[in-house]
Amino acid sequence: MSNYTQEINRRRTFAIISHPDAGKTTLTEKFLLYGGAINLAGSVKGKATARHAVSDWMEIEKERGISVTSSVLQFEYDGYCINILDTPGHQDFSEDTYRTLMAADSAVMVIDASKGVEAQTRKLFKVCGMRGIPIFTFINKLDRDANDTFDLLDDIEKELGIATCPVNWPIGSGKAFQGVYDRESQCVISYSDTEKGTKEGVATEVPIKDEEHLRELIGNDAADKLLGEIELLDGASAEFDLDEVRAGRLTPVCFGSALTNFGVEIFLKHFLNMTTPPLPRMSDIGLIKPTEKEFSAFVFKIQANMNKAHRDRIAFMRICSGKFDAQMEVRHVQGNKVLRLSQPQQIMADERKILTEAYAGDIIGVFDPGIFSIGDTLCMPKEKFAYEGIPTFAPEHFARVRQIDTMKRKQFVKGIEQIAQEGAIQIFTEMTAGMEEVIVGVVGVLQFDVLKYRLENEYNVEIRLENLPYEHIRWIENKEEVNVEKLIGTSDMKKVKDMKGNPLLLFVNSWSIGMTLDRNKGLVLTEFSRN
Repeated sequence: MSNYTQEINRRRTFAIISHPDAGKTTLTEKFLLYGGAINLAGSVKGKATARHAVSDWMEIEKERGISVTSSVLQFEYDGYCINILDTPGHQDFSEDTYRTLMAADSAVMVIDASKGVEAQTRKLFKVCGMRGIPIFTFINKLDRDANDTFDLLDDIEKELGIATCPVNWPIGSGKAFQGVYDRESQCVISYSDTEKGTKEGVATEVPIKDEEHLRELIGNDAADKLLGEIELLDGASAEFDLDEVRAGRLTPVCFGSALTNFGVEIFLKHFLNMTTPPLPRMSDIGLIKPTEKEFSAFVFKIQANMNKAHRDRIAFMRICSGKFDAQMEVRHVQGNKVLRLSQPQQIMADERKILTEAYAGDIIGVFDPGIFSIGDTLCMPKEKFAYEGIPTFAPEHFARVRQIDTMKRKQFVKGIEQIAQEGAIQIFTEMTAGMEEVIVGVVGVLQFDVLKYRLENEYNVEIRLENLPYEHIRWIENKEEVNVEKLIGTSDMKKVKDMKGNPLLLFVNSWSIGMTLDRNKGLVLTEFSRN
């Protein structure tokens, strides 16, 4: 096996998903701790005095204690090169999560043991299901009082429609939490409340068959309960089947406490055994395997102003095949240009490391002078193929944006366009005479706050937002065949155009869409932009 193939095969690239506050960022930090990427775990709450989570770099994230953009983190552990894509938990930023999942080969789903499956978990799971990506579950916060373990598994199976296979089993929860039973080794691993920022706690392992020592370790009541549950578990739970896991139909489940660092390394080891090296990707010339072609990648995220001092834009790419070399020239398929990628780097939250090489499975950031769009493909100059695009979700909330100081029109236009190119917001202009009015559409209302904050802090532009009543948006699919100016709509309809000049219609009521179609024979409307 060549060194190049070996490097690709040791890569593991996954996203971490969860409902807000299930402990996802804490778990990410503990992974980094084991990989030696950080030496001390920071606090994840947005308190002014606390150290902040490494993966939450944006100022607004630090102030609010939530993740609003996806971070990319890479570390080495046990011979593997691991790329973690940490995603926003808050539903108002779910579009960023959808795009990030396109760059991952599997997902780790974090569930709060006292809450079970929550609304956002359902939404994210659906996206994983659409892509058929394997899901590994970490049930967190066992150091607090938790729901019944069988009920938690039942909840996952019913709510998400996926079979569960517990890899280990918790012994109690909250003050009564004593550790986990590892089904593979058939040993009980005892829990001790370790220092939150350290790697190791003192854990005792006792084989389940050594009943005398087991009872000494956890007490008679806990031992009786555990032995009864194991018997029930062995008879009732799904058999472990790696093919089913990799097809996204069975989720292995581990229990632990990311905050006190118990069960994290156990989970990481099991996960690395079960997950796959980089997977093939679908393109317009068929499936492309990571080792069959030279370098190719696609852009899944664009982030401006990650470094205030440089006011730069970074395009994040998932390498799908081959090896990247900083000196090589590549073809930007959508722009039909051959170029050298500028300042290739690996980004650990807001810290950067310039790269000379990277392999399929890795995520790299490159300087974007404004030429890349989300979904763009890069490949070798002699090749010309494109990976499947990333869907744009229809916004659900709209507001008219007005700048307070009209002299700052240039900064305002630049700022709003750059933020829109990142995919966090969508901007539309009203088709009216005189000065164009700007309308912003977002998937979640919190994105309005982020827009306002970023325009003020990064572009020195203050804005006023006027909420609009529109809830439905439709692109005109056959714009060449209809006269948009002469469309007969309803009183609650507004004509706008997107950044690429495509005509769109906004509606307050869903029934108005049907009425507009009836009044304009031959008109075809769609919920997605196709270009």
